[in-house]
Amino acid sequence: MKLLVTGGAGFIGSAVVRLAVSRGHEVVNLDALTYAACLDNVAPVADSPLYAFEQADIRDRAALDAAFAKHTPDAVMHLAAESHVDRSIDGPGDFIETNITGTYNMLEAARAYWVSQGKPEAFRFHHISTDEVFGSLPADPEVMFTEDTPYDPRSPYSASKASSDHLVRAWHETYGLPVVLTNCSNNYGPYHFPEKLIPVVILNALAGKPLPIYGKGENIRDWLYVEDHADALLLVVEKGELGRSYNIGGENERTNLELVKTLCTILDGKRPKDSGSYADQITFVTDRPGHDARYAIDPSRIRDELGWRPSVTVEEGLEKTVQWYLDNEAWWRPLQARHGVGERLGTGTTGKVSA
Repeated sequence: MKLLVTGGAGFIGSAVVRLAVSRGHEVVNLDALTYAACLDNVAPVADSPLYAFEQADIRDRAALDAAFAKHTPDAVMHLAAESHVDRSIDGPGDFIETNITGTYNMLEAARAYWVSQGKPEAFRFHHISTDEVFGSLPADPEVMFTEDTPYDPRSPYSASKASSDHLVRAWHETYGLPVVLTNCSNNYGPYHFPEKLIPVVILNALAGKPLPIYGKGENIRDWLYVEDHADALLLVVEKGELGRSYNIGGENERTNLELVKTLCTILDGKRPKDSGSYADQITFVTDRPGHDARYAIDPSRIRDELGWRPSVTVEEGLEKTVQWYLDNEAWWRPLQARHGVGERLGTGTTGKVSA
């Protein structure tokens, strides 16, 4: 199968690219190389004859049409997106342009290509989204997000992703475009850009800096190891039912405080401080505006219909992740100099206000 992967130089996209190439798929990585992208993420497969790279922005329809015509993919895996909630609070415009307008461009380019090829039955447009479109859950562990949960986005980021999900479904119902959708829980693992919680904690701990936790650290997330997620995404693009959505979760709920304490314990064992624990650096900071209390995914559909389960617990995945960061300073050190990394974002007081 030849896959066109948008956002393939990003965190999740690069995991998909690496796994797909390792399994013998041809992969075209289409990426605009914005601030969170890094071609080092795909260095392990960059020299493979199965891999090709196209620098293009999904907001540029002509560039998309050219990429489809040049590479004639069998399927699209659409991951390109602005994804950092805090940045969406400070600058929502980029999220509207990329996540909504960019997805519209992708759908139209894919539809034009699909029609030009005679509407092949095997073609797929796989849209990769987030559980944040569903809003926030109560603390009750029996209540989880399912594929039928009503949408209730609370941030500019989640609202833009919800909009893109609706566009994909509309293009399937209106034009017959063969689509599948997935909504995932919080990802973590190797190559995670150092502005998200887990890499921030690891790198701040090693630097002797405070480990910032929003509010009281009581917000709950379901943590999904990125390589498990990539495995699920390839399964859905190959075997998912047309027009159907699949929730992908790690079945690993933890409060943010529990998660950070686990990271500190792992670091204490792998690179002990001269005295005390890394947990001594934990600092509680003002909460993010509109911070969702809990996300939790019920993965019954993908488990029952496609046979997928996560391969690691969160403790196993965090152990692998911490070791990867300890072993790959040459990867993360240059990224810390990029705009906004290491700064407190998303307070709602520093963003650009539209006229």
